[in-house]
Amino acid sequence: MKSVLMIGQSNMAGRGFIEEVPAICNERIQMLRNGRWQMMEEPVNYDRPVSGISPAVSFAAMWCLENKKEKIGLIPCAEGGSSLDDWSADKILFRNAVFQTKFALQNSELICILWHQGENDSYEGRYQTYYDKLKVLSDTLRKELNAPDVPFLIGGLADFLGKYGFGRNCTEYEQINCELLRFAREQKNTYFVTARGLTSNPDGIHINAVSQRKFGVRYYEAFSKRTHVLHPLKNELNLLEPALNRPYTKGEQLYLTMSELALGKITYEEFTRRFR
Repeated sequence: MKSVLMIGQSNMAGRGFIEEVPAICNERIQMLRNGRWQMMEEPVNYDRPVSGISPAVSFAAMWCLENKKEKIGLIPCAEGGSSLDDWSADKILFRNAVFQTKFALQNSELICILWHQGENDSYEGRYQTYYDKLKVLSDTLRKELNAPDVPFLIGGLADFLGKYGFGRNCTEYEQINCELLRFAREQKNTYFVTARGLTSNPDGIHINAVSQRKFGVRYYEAFSKRTHVLHPLKNELNLLEPALNRPYTKGEQLYLTMSELALGKITYEEFTRRFR
């Protein structure tokens, strides 16, 4: 099985409202939870009760469209509200990400690292030290995981920041984006993914569910073509459509129906009737 590490702050963990987008159900997409691989169900990165849609699931769904037989596992280690300093190599977030990934590598192959962070560093001139701190993080993470050639994908900050709501204070998001892009261009196996044109939840800081789906498609474009994605892609949601409209396998049907039963949406009699 292949695996993908998710690190950064809340827009990597995901805050998109789950009910706003069609669910992605695919038994070939797994998530690491409670020390074992489980079939993916959103929210994957449950760092807060408000966790929701992240870019990682549409990334994984796009991967499955091109890799018909293998499985892919998501390693959720993002933490809402975390600054770049919180991700220092001696801090708990970094150490946890390394621990979880090494655990996952016992039966998977790491193929990608997804990073999205910067809102919490986009004020008071913090962009001036962002590049150097990110380089220490990236270099140390690659060394710890023995992953010098694994693609490191870094998402840009959205252009709705700095205007209203909780995003009003992110006045230096453009400077952070410049540092992220410079970093991606200067470091090997590192690629920038633009957040241009994405839209937010009402809070003005978190990427909404539809845009998170698009963002994941952009991340996958960067991964599959080993290139920077500097502009929104054409027909981003259409590219994802085959992953949404595929027929469910028997295992997926059973999983979804058992979830309905556990949540009290159907009776046990209806459950047994569906699987006679």
